[in-house]
Amino acid sequence: MNGKSCFLIGNRHTPSNIREPLAEAVETHITEYGVTTFTVGKYGNFDSMAIGVLREAKKRHNDIELYLLAPYALTQKTDKPESFDGTIYPDGLEKVPLRLAIPQANRYMVQNSNYLITYCHHIGNTRNIVEYAQKREKKGLIKVTLL
Repeated sequence: MNGKSCFLIGNRHTPSNIREPLAEAVETHITEYGVTTFTVGKYGNFDSMAIGVLREAKKRHNDIELYLLAPYALTQKTDKPESFDGTIYPDGLEKVPLRLAIPQANRYMVQNSNYLITYCHHIGNTRNIVEYAQKREKKGLIKVTLL
């Protein structure tokens, strides 16, 4: 991954009316913030929407790179979505119990991204990750966009 990077995360049950604001946020990150690399997971409605939005963005901006976060790559076959450039399996994840793989992978991405686009309106892992990212944002380590 080269250039500025953005991680996308949201609640599993994100409503479909978030798709347009999500698409606008991705476009802003590309055109105004200079993001060249995007990473997203594949579990839940937010991730499905984000994958679709990123595919469309890549048609307009063919120089961006798209990656799938694959926290179970060692135990499950993980196919990258069409138009994606590859998968990411965070260093050290093989030492983490499977039930903690997604939270640990998300934390890794927040630590290694310049930007976060998120939809978070419920308690749980996403909320915890967003709160962690907001603490990092106060230190100037990441910029968080809440949808």
